[in-house]
Amino acid sequence: MLAVTALALAACSVEQPQTAPPGGGGGADCGPGRDHLIGMSQANNAEPYREVMNTDVETAAEAVDGFQVNVADAAQDNSKQVADVENFITQQVDLLIISPNEAAPLTAVVAKAYDAGIPVIVLDRKVEGDKYTAFIGADNTDIGRQVGEYYAKTLLPQGGKVLEIAGLPGSTPAAERAAGFREGIATNPAVQIVASQPGDWLRDKGQAVMDALLKAHPDANAVYSHNDPMAEGAYLAAEAAGRAGDLVFTGIDALPIPSGGIKAVEQGRLKATYVYPTGGREAIDLAKKILIDCTPVPKTTTLQTQQVTADNAAQVYAQLGGQS
Repeated sequence: MLAVTALALAACSVEQPQTAPPGGGGGADCGPGRDHLIGMSQANNAEPYREVMNTDVETAAEAVDGFQVNVADAAQDNSKQVADVENFITQQVDLLIISPNEAAPLTAVVAKAYDAGIPVIVLDRKVEGDKYTAFIGADNTDIGRQVGEYYAKTLLPQGGKVLEIAGLPGSTPAAERAAGFREGIATNPAVQIVASQPGDWLRDKGQAVMDALLKAHPDANAVYSHNDPMAEGAYLAAEAAGRAGDLVFTGIDALPIPSGGIKAVEQGRLKATYVYPTGGREAIDLAKKILIDCTPVPKTTTLQTQQVTADNAAQVYAQLGGQS
């Protein structure tokens, strides 16, 4: 059920055709009946979103004969992730899937793998340039814009002061979610961002940042967090300060797990969250096309989002095959 419903929700909305440059796949080593080693370079396994992404990749790969996936955890360290990719190049993996910790520091090594003839699927976070085979991810600018419009029209229609807890600086989702949110709230000049601090995607860091922000801005009305774990951390800080009931909190990810954002909405801690598909299953689908079907794949696959509020949280959780 999870596979079917997640694919239905995270359907591709934008696909750009790809030519067959180096790393594009479809070479002499592709085709059925072969074993294929896939290197998965993950930015940070400590983030719940990335744990689910890894599971999605591994589960989808298990259903493809001949696919083996090796996951390397960069632990939010750019130099470690560069070394992980270098190691995959040395191993001569048949395909590389990478979710970069930050864009610029990983660009050169991704290009190195691509130029070496290894198909590269960039997942969730982008690199610079176009030396990769395919990118899969949601439109983070659009998600941020949707959240901003929700604040402007529904949460704070009379205006208010917003605290922003941002993702890891240098990661493309953080930049895009920030830019999109500002576009969204621009429709209501009375809504203002009074402070923005990075929480690096981590719950504990979000809690620490929120504690400091509350002391500096005791008159804040709302918290826009770039992901659900940081939003949950912010809620805990507000609760400790006796302010949880005075603020509204929103996040992004909506993982269908007991500790995820959908349950936080159901239980009243978050006012809303937005589905951010991991793209793991779609990555393996493209890998199959490249390594087994020997066919070109789209250069860009854009996954769809969905707003989750108290009105539809239980329904979305069930649709995504949520864990009991």
